[in-house]
Amino acid sequence: MRTLPPASVHAIFADPPYNLQLKGELRRPDDSLVDGVDEAWDRFDDLAAYDAFTREWLTEARRVLRKDGTIWVIGSYHNIFRLGAALQDLGYWILNDVIWRKANPMPNFRGRRFTNAHETLIWAARGPESRYRFNYAAMKSLNDDLQMRSDWFIPLCTGAERLRDGKGAKLHPTQKPEALLHRVILSCTAPGEVVLDPFLGTGTTAAVAKRLGRRYIGLEREERYADAAAARLAAVRPLEEAAIQTTPAKREQPRIPFGALVERGLVPAGTVLTDRARRWQATVGADGSIRCGRAQGSIHQVGAAVQEAPSCNGWAFWHVVAPGGRLRVLDEFRAEALGGG
Repeated sequence: MRTLPPASVHAIFADPPYNLQLKGELRRPDDSLVDGVDEAWDRFDDLAAYDAFTREWLTEARRVLRKDGTIWVIGSYHNIFRLGAALQDLGYWILNDVIWRKANPMPNFRGRRFTNAHETLIWAARGPESRYRFNYAAMKSLNDDLQMRSDWFIPLCTGAERLRDGKGAKLHPTQKPEALLHRVILSCTAPGEVVLDPFLGTGTTAAVAKRLGRRYIGLEREERYADAAAARLAAVRPLEEAAIQTTPAKREQPRIPFGALVERGLVPAGTVLTDRARRWQATVGADGSIRCGRAQGSIHQVGAAVQEAPSCNGWAFWHVVAPGGRLRVLDEFRAEALGGG
């Protein structure tokens, strides 16, 4: 990471070593390693060494992250709390912790603990002042038009997606499912932006980034994993441009004043507006203001005044009575104005 220029990446996804504890409890009764466990990961002599390693790579990650960028860090109970503390100590601003609930977790073979059926992701901005990207509308669309929650039910990586070595064994013990990275990358980046994975493994982050039209940087020290990632990436074909565009958030959509609709005759002066329940009526003025009784001002100000509310989205509150008595919300006219030029 030290070779990368500062403020050069838009998002980071990191799946660092877990710093596994009590390795004897991670074995089956026949002393074979439980799936997803690799003794070689536990390279640290003690927690102080692991913490020093964590602070070192997170410091570099913050250096290369843009001011409006975000980082995702994933871990298990062995390390996620230490990662969270390090993030806060180094100045990152935690936005969410997300629970990845595994649809098909590995059982606890010794029966001495609960089945470990989840991992935790921490999503953080570079700092509290960061104007970070969150594709809220895209996440809502991905979730059947419901606000995306912070608990994600996604299966482990299995089947054809799971990379294997020449003997048919799993190539990487903790290969993450592409569905998980799809959601992560889609939530916080735009097409063409750069995603960094400092612990690339067999290339899941890079493969999903490439498919979604993002640029990617992957760092991996194990040669066999790097070779597998390169072969995997060579087979990935990016989606067509139309397929990688996400639903824009309301704040990202072009702005247009209500007065522009009046000028264009889409909602002419003299038009009577009403709310959905037809409790109030307001008359549109030639200057784009509206009047309802003694209240006069913008569609937002008058909407708030009649409801005795602190604020109001006038585009969604006020309606025009169309021929036949059907109500048309003002937002429909705004969409026409933006689409028609």
